[in-house]
Amino acid sequence: MDSAWLIPAFPFAGFVLNGLWGRRLSRKQVGMVACGAMALAFATALGLFWLLLRHSPDQRVWEPVYYTWMAVGDFSVNASFLLDPLTMVMVLVVTGVGFLIHIYSTGYMHDDPGYARYFAYLNLFACAMLILVLAGNLLVLFVGWEGVGLCSYLLIGFWYEKQSASDAGKKAFIVNRIGDFGFLLAIFLTFWTFGTLDFREIFHAALLRFQPGDGVVTAITLLLFVGAVGKSAQLPLYVWLPDAMEGPTPVSALIHAATMVTAGVYMVARCSVLYALAPLSMGVVAAVGCATAVFAATIGLVQNDIKRVLAYSTVSQLGYMFLGCGVGAYVAGIFHLMTHAFFKALLFLGAGSVIHALGGEQDIRRMGGLRRQLPVTFWTFLAASLAISGIVPFAGFFSKDEILFETLVTGHGVLYVLALGGAALTAFYMFRLVFRTFLGESHVDPESAHHVHEAPLSMAVPLMVLAVLSLVGGWVQVPMLENGKRLGRFLAPVFEDAEGLLTEGTAHGSHASLWTEGVFMALSVVVALAGIGLAYRWYVADPTRPERVAARFSRAYRWLLNKYYVDELYQAVVVELLKRLAETVHEWVDRAAIDAVVDGAGAFFRHAGTHLRRIQTGLVQHYALSILAGACLLILAALAV
Repeated sequence: MDSAWLIPAFPFAGFVLNGLWGRRLSRKQVGMVACGAMALAFATALGLFWLLLRHSPDQRVWEPVYYTWMAVGDFSVNASFLLDPLTMVMVLVVTGVGFLIHIYSTGYMHDDPGYARYFAYLNLFACAMLILVLAGNLLVLFVGWEGVGLCSYLLIGFWYEKQSASDAGKKAFIVNRIGDFGFLLAIFLTFWTFGTLDFREIFHAALLRFQPGDGVVTAITLLLFVGAVGKSAQLPLYVWLPDAMEGPTPVSALIHAATMVTAGVYMVARCSVLYALAPLSMGVVAAVGCATAVFAATIGLVQNDIKRVLAYSTVSQLGYMFLGCGVGAYVAGIFHLMTHAFFKALLFLGAGSVIHALGGEQDIRRMGGLRRQLPVTFWTFLAASLAISGIVPFAGFFSKDEILFETLVTGHGVLYVLALGGAALTAFYMFRLVFRTFLGESHVDPESAHHVHEAPLSMAVPLMVLAVLSLVGGWVQVPMLENGKRLGRFLAPVFEDAEGLLTEGTAHGSHASLWTEGVFMALSVVVALAGIGLAYRWYVADPTRPERVAARFSRAYRWLLNKYYVDELYQAVVVELLKRLAETVHEWVDRAAIDAVVDGAGAFFRHAGTHLRRIQTGLVQHYALSILAGACLLILAALAV
């Protein structure tokens, strides 16, 4: 297990090679370095996964310590990793999906002048995320946490010549600093409370010292969640993620599917013991997750940019993951994180294939009828849409249904109803996207229509692999079968302590009958089919209906189209206020105070110098007179004493 350091080391080596010598290499060599680095990381992860499986469940925990990072007084932190089932699930997702996105990028970015720089950033992004999920303590995790924040800034603003891309990168960086401030406070409070930042030591001490509901644990978990809200784009700090679409489409796939936005969910799941000791925090996590899931889904109903629809879909699906963690269904939350990585990466890469075929067009109102010209893209995109909509037997059905069912059986009936409604909205807006892009009458620009072509093999193969994963990825956690929930059994040792706390005198320990579970599974499918059917009726059977409905409910439509004016609200209340405050501070503190003192000191010595300069006449008799006068003054002073 000491070889775990190789997993992030390989993509870091790719970053160094392409970053320093990429301009001297051919595009093929650059792609081979970047993709080879991810392939080696994935192979190493598979090897460690196999070694982990060879041990009994209670022995599947290793914590290799490489060196003492810092030791100051009582504060000591090791450069260490923590390898357990949760880590391995995350590592396999990051390296596996990341590898496919790297391959896809060789085709998508082939003609970009910043080809080597792009792959250097992409490798560094993967490296930072791998450090984050492998971390054995909060400080190492924070290094990866900040690393993915930096890389998101570099990749979202990759085409920095565009003002919108540059602004989007800055927006993502600044909004995440708000969340990171909360995360830093959580780290400080954790060390002050436990005297360590090591995960296993913290959890062991928490179980011994605290009871559910203790204030300090509640404060730590709420502050950790502030960091998760920023990184995983939850209310109210979600606003950076839709604007992140300004980066290259494969970057969107990597951010949304396998790296940055899943960091918050992983962190909450990793700290499951602390959250189990903080019922208030778990309630906040569940409520914010559910609200975000529904809120973002309503915005996705009317967006016309193909990538922006998927962006709000990501915000919504992350809400479901937090809902699962908030009701104590940590396995379900991580399960949905895994399946979401498959179908969301496929959706973004499929969208990239469409954009690539149409010469950069992203407005679905200028698409339509692309099914025959882009058959591979259509069928793979359809598979991902069925998965995210929760249609059996696709992966998203199993993971989303488990979250919904756990929400219900743990006594959160209101959250269940809201989440079920969000699932219906998801099915509707996803198939609105499918129908308007691939079916119906073509609205493609005539000049672009002659050049529409299917994606090259380097882009098509990752689409097909991810389509297979979107179909079979959920079969590792099949409910109602005796040995169906394999992922749950694999992750059980990680969440054993948290689940033990949650089942003490609560409803978490009860289990619904298989018949009941089957009924609610069927209900979730019916709801998804209803959303798909309504989308078909509006956008295929009667394509003029959406315009009539929008005209009839014009106010509601404008609110949704303008995303509830949240960005405008932030601009007016936060950004402009801070700008005016900065201008005031600049005028009264910087200019009136600081500049006055500095400039006054300079003026004083300048004037003093002007007067003293008059003494320097250059006449010897004047100097002799001055010496005589000085001597007389000294004699008088001596006599006075």
